[in-house]
Amino acid sequence: MEKEQKRELIKILLSIIVFTILVILDKTLNLSSVFSGDFSFLFPFFLYLICYLIVGYKVVFKAFRHLFTGKMFDETLLMTIATFGAFGLAIYRGINGLKIEGFDEACMVMILYQVGEWFQDYAVDRSKKSIKGLLELKAEYALKKEGDKITKISIEDIKVGDILVVNPGEKVAVDGEVIGGSSTIDTRAITGESLPREIGVKSQIISGSIVLDSQIEMLATKKYSESTVSKVIKLMETATDKKSKSETFITKFARIYTPLVVILALILMIVPSIITKDANTWIYRGLSFLVVSCPCALVISVPLSFFIGIGKASKCGILIKNSKYLEQMNNANYFIFDKTGTLTKGNLVVSKIIPSKNSQEILQNAYIAEEFSNHPIAMSIKDYISKNLNLKQSITHYTLTNISGFGVIATSSNSTILCGNSKLMKKQNIDFDAQEGTVVYVAKNDKYLGCIVLSDELKKESSSVISTLNNSHCKTCMLSGDNEVVAKSVALEVGVSEYYANLLPQDKVEIVETKLKDKNKKDVLCFIGDGINDAPVLTRADIGISMGGVGSDIAIEASDIVLMHDNLNGILQAKKIAKSTNNIVKQNVVFTLFIKVAILVLSMLGITNMWFAIFGDVGVTLLTILNSLRINLSCKPLKKKYLKLNKKFSIDKKNDKGNY
Repeated sequence: MEKEQKRELIKILLSIIVFTILVILDKTLNLSSVFSGDFSFLFPFFLYLICYLIVGYKVVFKAFRHLFTGKMFDETLLMTIATFGAFGLAIYRGINGLKIEGFDEACMVMILYQVGEWFQDYAVDRSKKSIKGLLELKAEYALKKEGDKITKISIEDIKVGDILVVNPGEKVAVDGEVIGGSSTIDTRAITGESLPREIGVKSQIISGSIVLDSQIEMLATKKYSESTVSKVIKLMETATDKKSKSETFITKFARIYTPLVVILALILMIVPSIITKDANTWIYRGLSFLVVSCPCALVISVPLSFFIGIGKASKCGILIKNSKYLEQMNNANYFIFDKTGTLTKGNLVVSKIIPSKNSQEILQNAYIAEEFSNHPIAMSIKDYISKNLNLKQSITHYTLTNISGFGVIATSSNSTILCGNSKLMKKQNIDFDAQEGTVVYVAKNDKYLGCIVLSDELKKESSSVISTLNNSHCKTCMLSGDNEVVAKSVALEVGVSEYYANLLPQDKVEIVETKLKDKNKKDVLCFIGDGINDAPVLTRADIGISMGGVGSDIAIEASDIVLMHDNLNGILQAKKIAKSTNNIVKQNVVFTLFIKVAILVLSMLGITNMWFAIFGDVGVTLLTILNSLRINLSCKPLKKKYLKLNKKFSIDKKNDKGNY
């Protein structure tokens, strides 16, 4: 707990102890009879007043301060009027020689109100911990290297192009590229990825990562204000700026409801008192009416529920920019996915070698032709060969000729190897078996050997997520800039309801616009993407969801929800949290209104006393706060196998080295 929370808790506990002692003494000794005289009731009054002020002086001060602002009709004013009225009623009864009632009720109302407020603050604080934890991702300083000199600088002073040194156990200050050394980094706090990642020269590294075992040197590619950590913190700082429809309604409701209740309470006190000439009874009922009618439970529990939901989502690596989108996510039923980088990993891998019986020979010759090529397709083939074959054949006697748009021709004194697309085969008059998709054909000495089929590697969770959405009666769609053959293959594999291929960025916007026009008003359309070209669609959709790790900065800025761990299961988690949050909001509203209306009617009829009124206000508020905390049980973070590391390491400060 925070220091302020501890102080408030001590005050509440102290007031409860004092109140308990006073009630026991009052019921056993009758404190009004301790002193004789007409004003003997003042003795218990002052004792109860001390207890009241211990716990409630802040509420009273806030109520009087709000009288001179636009916030005068809030729950603090109702609490102050009701409790002052209870004290006033008890004094009035004491002056008239009647049985004193009201001192203990006034204290109890304020104590329970403050208990409810404390629980609210505690619940909010627990939800904020995951958000405040993001601030801990921010490095306190950076080590800048200039020649052989290393100086400590503020992270705000880092410029693009600066060379930084990061020692074991330190946080990476800004996004950059490793230019020296290799290490293992922990990105769990920023991306949600539980397994540490190996990095080396040319590896990209994001701010907020922790270097675990060896010193590295990195080139800053972004200044701090544009780095991942800075953007994540900004997202969470604005997470509750925009209110949901439920919150907006409750705020407007409270502004109208509070003055209306005060007027009705005055009418209940004055009119029947004049008619029946029994002021004591009707003032007491009017005060009970004020106490139970206080909208604390609604005003507190609804925004609190959404705040807890946003905090819960952030623990799961899902950043929801405001409560409006958390509320909408519950009704999300149309999911449109970008293909590359969203459903797939965005990198080509060898999926098939045709014919498989010639795979060794096909790969051997492809390796000869592609070894010195930096083309993405060539890199994918070489990566596959390095993992699956041990090829050490020298190719120094081959002359390589790259034909742009066709492929590579490798020639030697006694052989010619062709490695490229179908156009190269046709140009060289080679008979070949055409295949669909991204294909590299291989021929040697005018004889067709076979081909290597490459495909964009699917994310392992794509199919299961799409299947779950389909089974939940949601519509799924895929948009792709790839050709029909590739798009159809991926669409069939993941199981989307429909797909579109050969799309430009503007085509994606047009399709989403059409879907938005055709859908029902209650339907909510989500677009999930990661690239710069997805930004216009992310902005246009009802809810834009982007990938926080691999997604472009523009896409992250344009989106409403960010999946920091790049795992599509985050969509299902977000829906589950949204459903739980919205259900609990509805439960709180229905329960509160039902109890309040029932006790209001009973109070007006004189069937219940102020103790029932206390339960109708503070008791209901406390129950709704506790109910809101159940959101934290709605969804667990993604289960992954954790790599256990011994985090006790020594640092050689002289040589800037860290060892386990």
